Amino acid sequence: MFQGERELYEDNSQEFGFDPASIDFLLLTHAHLDHCGRIPLLVKRGFSGEIITTSATRDLTRLVLMDSAHLHEEEEEEARRHRRHGKHAKPLYDTVDAFGATERFGRMADYNRPITLCNGVNITFFDAGHILGSASILLEVTEKDQQKSILFSGDIGPSNRPLLNPPAPPSGVDYVVMETTYGDRDHRSLEASIEEFYDALADAERRGGNVIIPTFALERAQELLFFLREGMDDKKIRSSLKVYLDSPMAISATKIFERHPEAMKTDLAQMLRSRNDPFDLPGLHFTREASESRELNHVRSGALLMAGSGMCTGGRVRHHLRHNLAHGDCSVIFVGYAAEGTLARIIIDGAKSVKLFGDHVPIRARIHTINGFSAHADRKELLDWHESTGNPRITFLVHGEEKATKHFAKAIKTQRLEIPQMHQTFEL
Repeated sequence: MFQGERELYEDNSQEFGFDPASIDFLLLTHAHLDHCGRIPLLVKRGFSGEIITTSATRDLTRLVLMDSAHLHEEEEEEARRHRRHGKHAKPLYDTVDAFGATERFGRMADYNRPITLCNGVNITFFDAGHILGSASILLEVTEKDQQKSILFSGDIGPSNRPLLNPPAPPSGVDYVVMETTYGDRDHRSLEASIEEFYDALADAERRGGNVIIPTFALERAQELLFFLREGMDDKKIRSSLKVYLDSPMAISATKIFERHPEAMKTDLAQMLRSRNDPFDLPGLHFTREASESRELNHVRSGALLMAGSGMCTGGRVRHHLRHNLAHGDCSVIFVGYAAEGTLARIIIDGAKSVKLFGDHVPIRARIHTINGFSAHADRKELLDWHESTGNPRITFLVHGEEKATKHFAKAIKTQRLEIPQMHQTFEL
């Protein structure tokens, strides 16, 4: 699903470039919306095949698709109320479509265990280290007595994550299709980013205001809960800090994390199996209901509010920004990627005011941007990942803004390099 400042309806509603009814299998790398968000539309347009992914990705994807369908329905209702302003676009899909899509999930993949897809095609999922259950997928295809291997990277995670194992791609592959999200930059170290996070919280406490953290529901919210717990254990954060996870989706995702220790680092898995929840805090409050979220708008100081969405394109965080951005004693901490055109990027780039719910809100709060928490590998880690795959015949660079992809293309070593355009085809 295309994501940006607003829903890119025309891009998302366009034809897929193939007949969905002709597709037998869909191999899903992970549950982020930009990778799974149009599955209900695919099913709606005729796909009746099998979706294969890891068990953790299946559970997270169900959550993501139901949330996405609900948002589409809300947008349709909003458009219907304002129809006098012009023709409104129909939703891409609704909750019933999302339910239908989840029924297409079939076999569950374990890391490093081959699955015979059909005659002449085997697949193997390898840990991508990006979010819970994420995978790079290797296809080994035999046709006319020739066997070739094609590795799809999915989104690649950093080598040092607190919850997940590092990426572990196979070697000796013939073709690689890989992402380039951060192909033009390196991240700060995780350790330095954690210390910067604690410093930002300490600064906010001295000034007395609230802290708003626009939070991605999958992985980032759970990592931050983990870092907050560690900070409290190490006396770097006061244990009485009131933390509100104001995101039904993030709350449910945290519960899914607790059910999938097999997809996490050994020490985290042991904590979960021993019922020592690594995401639990003394002052943690889950706010599922909208009425509970609205109550937080009356809190003027001393609260840490984690709410979606991470890029501030929708969700409850926009309400919290509306009520806190204008106050100089408050802080906003961005801890993730912000695409061009999103509200998060506009604030990060230094806007003096933003428009929220029809109001122009001045930005007086202190803005922090901490890049080291990214769930994506940086330039060096992407190069290391590619090198570990061997010396592929062709490397295809995808999934990145043009600047990042072109920058990465100059650094990579491969026999042949391609940067495909939409619907472009290659014969291997």
